[in-house]
Amino acid sequence: MMLQLSTWQEVEVYLKTSRTIVIPVGSTEQHGPNGFIGTDALCPEVLAKGVAEETGALVAPTISVGMAQHHLGFSGSITLRPSTLMAVVQDTVNSLARHGFERFYFLNGHGGNIATLSAAFSEIYAESSLGTAGHNRPSLRCKLRNWWDGKGIQALSAELFGASEGSHATCSEVSLTYYAYPDHVKSVEMTPKIAPNGPIYDADDYRRRFPDGRIGSDPSLASVEAGERIYKTAVDELSRDYRGFAEGSS
Repeated sequence: MMLQLSTWQEVEVYLKTSRTIVIPVGSTEQHGPNGFIGTDALCPEVLAKGVAEETGALVAPTISVGMAQHHLGFSGSITLRPSTLMAVVQDTVNSLARHGFERFYFLNGHGGNIATLSAAFSEIYAESSLGTAGHNRPSLRCKLRNWWDGKGIQALSAELFGASEGSHATCSEVSLTYYAYPDHVKSVEMTPKIAPNGPIYDADDYRRRFPDGRIGSDPSLASVEAGERIYKTAVDELSRDYRGFAEGSS
């Protein structure tokens, strides 16, 4: 069930049986020579839809722009400041809490968001602790889940791609987007086959160290077939995790 495709009356009916909502969050940034700029937002978005089909969850609009300042050396990348992303998360949660939602399952597609999302959750909890939240607002719970963290996904990525998986523009994330959007598959030669690894700082430093945008990966191995296996495994793991959170056991 997608919030954008629902009426307000349907949301009120949903709230009679569940106070939990899935919020996909990602980023709009380069993903190497053959990865979509929207990869980090598309991955949690397509997986959230799969979780909704499995569990009946309501899915909020994707927060598609994240904390990606280090990617600004590559055309098309967009970033929010950490403080801006925190404000977006807080306003989203507080808006939904106004209607009666109490548990917020943030399905994340971008490692660069983790620290900022965690800080935003702390700000939300501080509103209750300091007494600045509305007196009628219930205790809220936020959970951050990175879609790639599940044991099944980790094992599958290792099986399919081994040392070529990397840490940015990974084979797994590119495969997942290819499965979701097979008409947009790219075929590009990679030189070197596996990109170097190393630290990242600001945008100019990133572009110097990793001129084609990859870090430690060879996403030329990405495929629609691999993406289908990744999708099914991730939806299964995430659905079980979501149910536990919605029931209050995690």
